[in-house]
Amino acid sequence: MTPFTLSDLDALVADRARTPSEQSYTTKLLQGGPAKAAKKLGEEAVEAAIAAVQGDRPGLVAEAADVLYHLLVLLRASDVSLDDVMAELGRRTAQSGLAEKASRRPA
Repeated sequence: MTPFTLSDLDALVADRARTPSEQSYTTKLLQGGPAKAAKKLGEEAVEAAIAAVQGDRPGLVAEAADVLYHLLVLLRASDVSLDDVMAELGRRTAQSGLAEKASRRPA
């Protein structure tokens, strides 16, 4: 069995964005724009954190999948590519985590 990747999921989200369907949850989220996608991402992230704190491994696996999916939908709704995010991660790993974090501008 070929492993399913984040890039595969991103391609599915992109396909749904190109060919909207009334039956598609992805289409519904994208039609709501970044605000709707961001709201769902936040909800799923909280659920993942709760599952982790409770030691609910199956719950965390399920919620982590939801987080990744909703993050990709948010990126698509915001016109940010997964490649851009991966490039940023690549840039950050070129130095130690503490040095990289210290080099960021204060938010």
